[in-house]
Amino acid sequence: MTTTKTRKTTKSTINEEIVEKLPPNPFVFEVLQLISEQRTNAKKVELLKEYEHDSLKAVFIWNFDETVVSVLPEGDVPYFGDNTMKVTTMSQRIEEAVKQMSGSSIGAIDSKFSTLRREYDKLYNFVKGGNDTLNSIRRENIFVNLLEGLHPLEAEILLLCKDKKLQTKYKITRDIVEEAYPDIRWGGRS
Repeated sequence: MTTTKTRKTTKSTINEEIVEKLPPNPFVFEVLQLISEQRTNAKKVELLKEYEHDSLKAVFIWNFDETVVSVLPEGDVPYFGDNTMKVTTMSQRIEEAVKQMSGSSIGAIDSKFSTLRREYDKLYNFVKGGNDTLNSIRRENIFVNLLEGLHPLEAEILLLCKDKKLQTKYKITRDIVEEAYPDIRWGGRS
């Protein structure tokens, strides 16, 4: 009988998900990655509530609300580099930056980048009805400058959101977001 109790205890311990805590004020990509790694929707909702921030909500609204219309061109963003006229794309630049980070602590490079937590209030410039006074060239320049200042994995999130493709990288659905954040008003934005 003792053996059975031990087995049950061991089994329940094995079945429990051990979730690593994120640092205070985590990057949006850290939260999205953590949520994505969870097996159950209930755990995803729980963690979204724990790490709730307006920057996360802004990203989810831009990505999942069908009435939010991006006024940026669809597809990849061209990037001209600092000292050359070689044209690449922002996605290629982000991919290269992420490769350079591998093997080192992400925290070691954090200080030279901005975050979506600090910059999310600028996102209105890139959607219909947000800042219609900007011409398209100025808007695209602001977007590229924002991307260049962000941590590469944060910039990648914006590239995904502008084309409503966040769920292609992260295992998060609108239903999960709606359950975690019932205060978000969906629809009627543009």
